[in-house]
Amino acid sequence: DLLTNHGGTLNAPYGQRIVNQVSLKPRRTWVGSPAARHPGTPATLHHLKPERKTPTSMLFAFRAPALCVTVGSTIGRSWAVAAALAPSTTAWIRTGPSALRRAPGALAGRRSALVAMSSSPSPQGGGPPSLASVEQERTRVALLQFPVTPDKTANLETASDYVRRARGAGARLCVLPEIWNSPYATSAFPEHAEAVPSEGDSVAGAADGREWGVSSTRLMELAVETKMYIVGGSVPERDGGDIYNTCIVVDPSGSVVAKHRKVHLFDIDVPGGIRFKESETLSPGCQASYFEIGTRDGGDLGRIGLGICYDIRFPEYASLLAHGHGCGILVFPGAFNLTTGPAHWELLQRGRAVDGQCYVLTASPARTAPPEEEDGGGAGGKYPHYSAWGHSTAVSPWGEVLATCDEGPNLVLVDLDMSRVDETRAAIPISVQGRRDVYGAT
Repeated sequence: DLLTNHGGTLNAPYGQRIVNQVSLKPRRTWVGSPAARHPGTPATLHHLKPERKTPTSMLFAFRAPALCVTVGSTIGRSWAVAAALAPSTTAWIRTGPSALRRAPGALAGRRSALVAMSSSPSPQGGGPPSLASVEQERTRVALLQFPVTPDKTANLETASDYVRRARGAGARLCVLPEIWNSPYATSAFPEHAEAVPSEGDSVAGAADGREWGVSSTRLMELAVETKMYIVGGSVPERDGGDIYNTCIVVDPSGSVVAKHRKVHLFDIDVPGGIRFKESETLSPGCQASYFEIGTRDGGDLGRIGLGICYDIRFPEYASLLAHGHGCGILVFPGAFNLTTGPAHWELLQRGRAVDGQCYVLTASPARTAPPEEEDGGGAGGKYPHYSAWGHSTAVSPWGEVLATCDEGPNLVLVDLDMSRVDETRAAIPISVQGRRDVYGAT
């Protein structure tokens, strides 16, 4: 089952240790250790048992100080997954048996190759020395999964660090998690709520006397600094007497190109699980939101739809964005919990991707320890503790999990092949096959 190490190193972000690619065969999967550093040198291999099997793919989880592997996907096309991992990081690799039969060299050269990289930066240490020296990849997206604390100033610094790391890894678009500047607690929202700019406002607006909260201002400044599009997760927004769960999108000029207020409020009561009522504090938004980065047929990311967490549970909303407004990517910053996360987080993302025949991207806060487990306690106990599920994820229009991570701090990078959206919609044209005459009569 061992294929020869075929060389060709990967550029790991921030000088992390890298290893040569190791080819894998279907059914039995092996991963090369860091000893495999030179082309032609046999790799030291470790056999992994699959966590989950389906008729078309297998999902593996592993921990290692540093490694990368080459795998293939299903439905006759190839893609590569490269993991440049920090110590004690878990990466998830999905393999499909059909593409793995191809020669190793074919993986890198195919037009449809998709590269997904997962790494776990430490909040300390800052980004690379020169962001401008790193070329941006046109369709590379970064999902930022970082810990959130009761200290807003600390959260701003952590978010800034992760945004810069995303830019240092060549991302053009990055996505922050839901409620990244505040504890996820209804009692915390009023205290942390801020004024948030509207679509069309720009970072230059501060000179005109307009005052926005520090979180939105920081995102606008970071967009200008990094020349990235930033999907700003969400923050509690104060507008008059109302508080909203709000996401803004900022373009590289520092202008707000979209603003989404969470439409469906997270009001649940699962016996023996979790009770949470966002409506105790928050008001709902009333519109679908999207923005554009060029066009898909021009090789760009195209139209991108926005939702926040609980919005993903409503297929009508996702269908409106994907088929009604033509979005090829749906982005959902979210903070699922330890009850709904393991049951529904991946399932809902794959469901919305298949329904909408589009990419689905999610960014979650990293999981943090309850106050009694934190050193020193203190301010950590001011609000009810919320344990986020984590597992920020990218899913393809075919419903494949392209890249994901565990519950800890992570930076997930994905290069999206936008031609797959139109190919999938042409192959299975559900947008024009719907029987609205039947649905409307029931």
